[in-house]
Amino acid sequence: MNYLNMNEEEVLPVVMELNILLADYHIYYQKLRSNHWNVNGKNFFDLHEKFEELYNDAKIKIDAIAERVLTLRYSPMSKMKDYLKTATIHEDRPIKSDQDMVDETLNDHKILLKQMSKVIEKANKISDEGTIDLIGAYIRELEKSSWMLNAWATSKIEQPQKRELIS
Repeated sequence: MNYLNMNEEEVLPVVMELNILLADYHIYYQKLRSNHWNVNGKNFFDLHEKFEELYNDAKIKIDAIAERVLTLRYSPMSKMKDYLKTATIHEDRPIKSDQDMVDETLNDHKILLKQMSKVIEKANKISDEGTIDLIGAYIRELEKSSWMLNAWATSKIEQPQKRELIS
């Protein structure tokens, strides 16, 4: 039964992009776990907690992305070797400074946001509103997390000027 009212062949490009996003999220998740375990220094308490918050969020998103692929009547990628081969986010050394951990996390956010845009683009072509809604919410949440991490990172380096709206 085709409960989606979508052509299976038209859905395939969306599923392919979702599987890339799934692979990216798995590598991102593991990097956050590593950061959580290995963070040191005066920012330990803030970042230890933040990385845990981020990896718990990523775990939920991983499940929802896989379930979206299943909803679209395909199988989600599920092997670590396939994630490592497919992901555009790459593993890195586990021991690094807190600043490097945040900078790398922000870079991973850029990669995730770029991949989410690809998913949205493919989903728009076939009016896949379920995928558009799911990923649109993820974009909003990740942009907010990026803003917060960037605020932490720039407070350590320099304060950028905020632009004020003139009425």
